[in-house]
Amino acid sequence: PRDQGKGGYRVRKRKMAGPQCCESPPTRDHPAVGVGRIDAFQDLTAYVTGSSNADAAIILVADVFGYEAPKLRKLADKVAAAGYFVVVPDYFNGDPYVPDRDTIKDWLKNHLP
Repeated sequence: PRDQGKGGYRVRKRKMAGPQCCESPPTRDHPAVGVGRIDAFQDLTAYVTGSSNADAAIILVADVFGYEAPKLRKLADKVAAAGYFVVVPDYFNGDPYVPDRDTIKDWLKNHLP
């Protein structure tokens, strides 16, 4: 469903992902790389890619695996290549869910909104 947002833009409401997202975590064998760069915005670190002169910007929000997930950065770069300025914030402050280290229940206790 679509609703009218502020400024006349359309907003599409979606449900959040279920537990399936934790069943196949990204591999972290290699450090996350991309054509973008890491920037700091006050206390928030973000992966930034694309031209800052683009007509539109997109904020990609990471799942529990964080902003360093390699496929997320590849997706950000692909969206940027289509002409957008893309920001992927690190909302977990360098502490994403790592299945080998934590159970999802324990990790969530320390990452409540």
